[in-house]
Amino acid sequence: MSLETVAEDIRDEARARAEDIREEGEERAEEIIADAEADAEEIREEREAAVEREIEQRREQAISSAKLEAKQARLEARRDALEEVREEVEAAIVDIDGERRRSLTETLLEAAAEEFEETESVSVYGRADDQELLEDLLDGYEGFSVAGEHDCLGGVVVESEESRVRVNNTFDSILETVWEDNLKELSNRLFER
Repeated sequence: MSLETVAEDIRDEARARAEDIREEGEERAEEIIADAEADAEEIREEREAAVEREIEQRREQAISSAKLEAKQARLEARRDALEEVREEVEAAIVDIDGERRRSLTETLLEAAAEEFEETESVSVYGRADDQELLEDLLDGYEGFSVAGEHDCLGGVVVESEESRVRVNNTFDSILETVWEDNLKELSNRLFER
């Protein structure tokens, strides 16, 4: 074997070894690239899922917020409508006059008078426009006198210093009681779906 043949064999062996190393390097590079692409795909899918979750969460929050705003707007509209009805009722009560006002006021005065002893000095307050009516009605009550005005729709506020009793039999107090007792039913009638 000549030196040249040995050198050629070494070169062939080196070339073969270099080719094996190059192929291994390429295989390893392909594995690294494949792993990196798989990792990148997994990261992309995770991020897409996270973005989808956030989009869904924000959508649900927006829908919830819109529903709440709509509910608040409906409640405010209902409150405004009920307030308007209340104002109309109060205006109708103020407009009660003549014998009907006299009869209602007399009934309230009689009910209030039952709370006081006959010997007591009793002060009666009422709506400024009802002063003459009150004075006329009090002619039949011993110890009762009109003591001044009370800011109300009508009726009477009756009190006595001796017994420290105060009876509020105004149209306002009756309206408030009736209003509170029937508010749900009134609301249902006004806002039936």
